[in-house]
Amino acid sequence: MIYSTDRILTTHAGSLPRPDDLREMVTAKSVGEPYDQAGLAQRLPAAVQEVVRRQRAAGVDIVNDGEYGKSNFTNYVRERIEGFEIREHDAGREERLSIIARDARRFDGYFENNPRPRSRRGVGFPVCVEELRYSDRGWAELKADLANFAAALEQEGATWGFLPANTPGTVEHWLGNDFYRTDEEFLFAIADVLHEEYTAITDAGFLLQIDDPDLPDCWNCLPDMEVDEYLKYAALRTEALCYALRDIPRELVRLHVCWGSYHGPHHDDIPLTDIADLIFSVPVGSYSIEASNPRHEHEWRVFEEISLPEDATLVPGVVGHYSDFIEHPDLIADRLVRYANLVGRENVIAGTDCGLGTRVGHPEVCWAKLEALAEGARRASDRLWG
Repeated sequence: MIYSTDRILTTHAGSLPRPDDLREMVTAKSVGEPYDQAGLAQRLPAAVQEVVRRQRAAGVDIVNDGEYGKSNFTNYVRERIEGFEIREHDAGREERLSIIARDARRFDGYFENNPRPRSRRGVGFPVCVEELRYSDRGWAELKADLANFAAALEQEGATWGFLPANTPGTVEHWLGNDFYRTDEEFLFAIADVLHEEYTAITDAGFLLQIDDPDLPDCWNCLPDMEVDEYLKYAALRTEALCYALRDIPRELVRLHVCWGSYHGPHHDDIPLTDIADLIFSVPVGSYSIEASNPRHEHEWRVFEEISLPEDATLVPGVVGHYSDFIEHPDLIADRLVRYANLVGRENVIAGTDCGLGTRVGHPEVCWAKLEALAEGARRASDRLWG
């Protein structure tokens, strides 16, 4: 377990800005377009070392590889597993992918003028048609990620490193099923595949971050559900995640949850209090929760009523992606002290709401936000340890 024993430690939630040439190659690979395979293999190790160096320079204690080897936090899975085929877009099936579904009912005029900014370039709809399995190509890419990150940590003298991985429920968002008999069978088959990835990451000596936006944001994908019905739906996805984490020591895992991170109203996000029990039922050592944006910052009050699981730490998002405003270090310190007073200073690690790399207006803003995070943590530490 990593605790803030004598100061507030810092980390972040995932993606970081990647160089233009690297982004172009990784994006082309993800959609089946021609790219320089040898060039990408040669470029990645140096890029990962550089992004680790920049995190260290910004004051980040628990660093990652910027997700540089992945097209994004979830689509990378389709590049590493087998057992599905790509079909033409299916509007009925893809409707469940829309995390703006609840907001769109109330704010249709807003979404007419502000469509979702990114589309899946050149990619149809993947549908499972046989038993899912990790592919040889997937293993090669995963092993390369592990090796590049291990080398970067050693070269830059970093003590702690984490690598993100997806959840069964989030994969289910974009992967249709024409093979498994039930949703439960399908989810647990995905969990079996992801278990191999989870184990490889922790066996390599890294902290595993489970990215689970599905738990809060799937509520927005299913706008006809009421809360009680949704909690039953989400409980099965949480059970599949717990199954995927079997036999992995909880102190090697942290869980990240957020509300989809799209720029929009978020008026009908499910409250943290409704899903907190599900979040804390996942056997991990640390919980990273979106906490700084105007729709969710007030939810620090949940911890006046609910305790963290024993021996766990909390990584509240105290820097956000929802705005290109760079948070003042004193504001960040105030947020951290507030959480420290509720759950104990040693149990708080400063984090971000979500990955900043693709969500703020320019890489300069991302790095400035991380520098502000580190300075805010220093100021909070002065107040908490004196």
